[in-house]
Amino acid sequence: MKYLYKLGLLFTFLGILSCDLEEDPYGFYSEENFYQTEADATAAINYAYDALTYLEYSRAIYFLGDLPTDEIFPKNDEGIDVQNLNNWQVSTFQNNNILNNFFKYAYIAINRSNAVLENVPEANYDEQFQNQIVGEAYFLRAWNYFNLVRAFGNVPIHKNVVQTLNQTSAPLSENLDEIYDLIISDCEKSIELLGINQRLGRADKVAAQALLAKVYLQIASAKENGVSQYMEMNREVNSMYSMAEQTAAQVLEGHSVYGFEDNLLDIYDVEMPLGSENIFLLSMDRSGTIEGDYSKISKLFIPYIDGATIYLPNPNGTYTPSHDGWSVFNTQTEFYNSYDNSDKRKTELIVDSVYNAQAELSATYPGAIVYPFSRKYIDPNFIGDKTSTKPFLLRYSDVALIYAEAAGPTSQAYDYVNYIRNRAGLNDLESGLSIDDFREAVLRERKWELAWEGNRLYDLRRFNIVTETVSEASGLSKDEANFYPLPQREIDLNPSL
Repeated sequence: MKYLYKLGLLFTFLGILSCDLEEDPYGFYSEENFYQTEADATAAINYAYDALTYLEYSRAIYFLGDLPTDEIFPKNDEGIDVQNLNNWQVSTFQNNNILNNFFKYAYIAINRSNAVLENVPEANYDEQFQNQIVGEAYFLRAWNYFNLVRAFGNVPIHKNVVQTLNQTSAPLSENLDEIYDLIISDCEKSIELLGINQRLGRADKVAAQALLAKVYLQIASAKENGVSQYMEMNREVNSMYSMAEQTAAQVLEGHSVYGFEDNLLDIYDVEMPLGSENIFLLSMDRSGTIEGDYSKISKLFIPYIDGATIYLPNPNGTYTPSHDGWSVFNTQTEFYNSYDNSDKRKTELIVDSVYNAQAELSATYPGAIVYPFSRKYIDPNFIGDKTSTKPFLLRYSDVALIYAEAAGPTSQAYDYVNYIRNRAGLNDLESGLSIDDFREAVLRERKWELAWEGNRLYDLRRFNIVTETVSEASGLSKDEANFYPLPQREIDLNPSL
C-alpha cells in the first residue's frame, strides 16, 4: 500500500510540544517511499540544515552567546525574557522563551539529522553521494548536541527518529561523557565520510575537524578550570588539549581552501561568504521570502539613528551604505574601551561615525550614535530590512586560536596569535609567557577577535569566570552561571526528567 507523504510537520522532541498535551507532535515527516532518489536525500539534508535558520534558533546564537556577557546589553524596551537573560535572573530561566526555543529547535534539528542517518544508508545511492549526505548529517547532529551541552550540561540523548509521543520521554544522559562520546563519534564519522568542499550553508570535512577541535578544547579547558559536570568526566585534561591541538592543526595545515584573510573587512564582506576565512556559515540571502531565508541580524547590532540610509567610512576613503537598526544589542562601553586604540578590530570593525550620501559627517558616538556598533553584519545591497548577513559559526581564526590555547606557548602557537594580532595592527604578544598566562592571553585575543560572533559566554564558562567577569552574574553560584536549567515545559512534558 502506498502512502502520501511530504516534508512537513510531524515528529517531535522534548520541547516541541506546547503546554497543550493534546497538540500533535511535529518536526520531521518521512515516508517509506521517500528516500528513493538522490533528490529526495538532498531535500532531507537541506531540511536538516533549514532547522538552523529558524529565527528563534539563529538569533539565539547572540542572545545566549553574547548578551549575558561583558560584550553587550539590550535596549530598555526589549522584552522581559531578553532583560532576564541579560540580568541573570536565574529564577526565571526555566520559563524563559529564548531558552525554551533554543532547546526546542536544537532537538528539531537533531531529529531531522537522525531521519537522514536512519534512511539514507539503506537507500541505493552512489557511494560518494551517500557518504556526503550521511557525513553532513553526522556533523549536524554533533553540532546541535554541542550547542545543547554547552548551554544546559546534561541533556536527553536521541539517536533515532522520534515518531511517537512516548519516544519523546528520554531521560537525561547519564553524564557528560555519554553526550561527548556521541558528539566526538559523530565528528569522527563526519571527517571520515566527507571531503574538502567549501559550500555556502553546508559542512565539509574541515568544518567537522574544526568542530571537533572546539569540542576537545571545551572539555580540556572546562575540566582544568573546575567546571562541575566536566570535573566528573573520564577524559584526561592533557589528552584533550593534545587532541584539540592535533585536530586544529588538521584544519590549519595541508590544504589550500581555507586560510587567513589579510584584510579584516574581507572576512565580513557579505558578497564574499566563501572567503578562505569562513569554514561554516548559514545560508541566508536577501532574495529569500521569509526571515531565516533572508536575515535581519544586522538590525540587531546597528543603532537606530534617523531611519535613513547611513554610510560607513572605509579605510580607503570610500563609503559603504547600510540601513540603520533597532538598537537591540548595545555595546558595553568597558568592552569597547578594552581594545587598544590602534587595534583595527576597533578602528575598522567598530563604527563610531556615519555619513550621508554626500559623504558629510551626519552622526557620531557619543551623540546621535548611542553606542559604537559592530560592522561584522553589514549588507550594502540590503532590500528594506532584508539582508544577506549571516552568523559566523566556524572561522579559520577561531581554529587558529583553539590551536594556540591547546598547544600552549610553543613557537607555532605564538605564530598564529601574532598573525592575528599583526593583522589587527598590533605588536607581537609578549614572549616567554607561562602556559597559564599564555592561555589567558589567548582568551583575551578571542574576546577581541571573535566579538559579536556568539562565543564569549562559552569561553567564560569553560574558564569558570562568568561570575568574576559579568557584573550581573556576580552574586550567582558557579553552577548557576555555567549551566542554564532545563526548561520547565520540558520537565512538565517528560516524566523521565
